[in-house]
Amino acid sequence: MNSSQHKLIHSGERPHGCPECGKRFITSSELKVHLRVHSGEKPYHCSECGKSFARSGSFSNHRRLHRNEKRHHCPECNKGFQQRIDLRIHQRIHTGEKPYLCSQCLKAFTTSGALRVHLRTHTGEKPYECKDCGKMFCQLGGLKVHRRVHSGERPYVCSVCEKRFKGHANLITHKRIHTGENEARPHLCSECGKSFRRAAELRIHLRVHTGEKPYPCSVCGMGFKQTSQLKVHERTHTGERVFMQVGLICTVHENSEVFEFNINE
Repeated sequence: MNSSQHKLIHSGERPHGCPECGKRFITSSELKVHLRVHSGEKPYHCSECGKSFARSGSFSNHRRLHRNEKRHHCPECNKGFQQRIDLRIHQRIHTGEKPYLCSQCLKAFTTSGALRVHLRTHTGEKPYECKDCGKMFCQLGGLKVHRRVHSGERPYVCSVCEKRFKGHANLITHKRIHTGENEARPHLCSECGKSFRRAAELRIHLRVHTGEKPYPCSVCGMGFKQTSQLKVHERTHTGERVFMQVGLICTVHENSEVFEFNINE
């Protein structure tokens, strides 16, 4: 709208009249849009659903609905997703598919992001730092839980006795007091609250927090937390073909199969 058209707002003058109904407008473009009411013209077409609109503003509002719409639904649980790729990733929960394999320990993951986070347990990388005390973490979730030490926040509440906890793992461990499960898992990790049946299992687990890798490769010197990981790694030097079993459990048939694949191919 130019300055002369703006003046018409104050004067009340509306020089452009509709020949169909007599309604008047300040600008010719406003009249042009209005005429679509009578002609039925809808020049703005939605490529997602085919719906058409007479006004660009209405079209823009409609497109926002599609951006927030979850059109792709999981046939197993009906959870909705905006993009098909997100649905495919979600379906791995039901199929058991884990296509991303750690070359160090052969642990498999459903997403590449989960594998990247896991690899930090081998590299020792801890990119997340607490601003209050400087403690480092390999996962953002671990840092968030740790910050509650400083803030005093305890968002997890026991439904039995209403005791509050900083982390979900701490709550799960606490609930075993009520269920009696603690007797079966008496060895408790002081870092994350995870419990184990045997002290040896706890010692191995603690290496996740300490970064200790007591089993070095005699060829290249790379360290590992467990002997099983070292044995798998040593095959990369000998050229021995490594096979891994991936348990893909069929939810339809009771007699599920376990499939093998060769990671060297």
